[in-house]
Amino acid sequence: MKQVLASSSSSDVQFDVQWRPFQLNEDTPPGKGVDKMAYYHERFGADRIAQMIPYMKQVGESHGIKFSYGGHIGNTFDSHRLIWYARQVGGSELQDKMVEALFSAYFEQELSLGERSVLKSCAEKAGMSTADKEAVLEENSAIGAQEVKREMRQFRSKWRCTGVPMFIVDGQHTFSGAQPAEAFVPILKELIDAAEEDNE
Repeated sequence: MKQVLASSSSSDVQFDVQWRPFQLNEDTPPGKGVDKMAYYHERFGADRIAQMIPYMKQVGESHGIKFSYGGHIGNTFDSHRLIWYARQVGGSELQDKMVEALFSAYFEQELSLGERSVLKSCAEKAGMSTADKEAVLEENSAIGAQEVKREMRQFRSKWRCTGVPMFIVDGQHTFSGAQPAEAFVPILKELIDAAEEDNE
């Protein structure tokens, strides 16, 4: 996606990626949570998991991602507050770095995003300041809580978002599910052409 955006940008159009919150299961226990594979089998079924995991590992390898499916799943709400706050204090650049750190922790390192220690480590790796990290992750902190809840409600309602990934381009074009980078090229080109015409 980053390569597509970089190659599609022009002097007249700059793209900004904003990450929005979504929870598959808001009732997942906090902290370390539950066994990841046991949860996947219960939610998706053994047959689907048997097909999904090899495919995801193959796709991941082609993009330099080493998917690993051990570990646990904890409630991710605080990670969404952290992602939201990263954008407030550091814009899309810090938010991107935060998401990358969280994804690596969960998908590659088998860490639970329900654990505050894991979130603090991710915030450090992303480059968030110690003061900001402590502010959003201190016990009983509510920073971003209402904003994250509001965004989850809005995107479920307006865009009928029931799963991830989901992409919304220019506030009007939606793509559901994993997409090849080439899928975005036509709409990005259309947006660039329209912007360049407006600036003529």
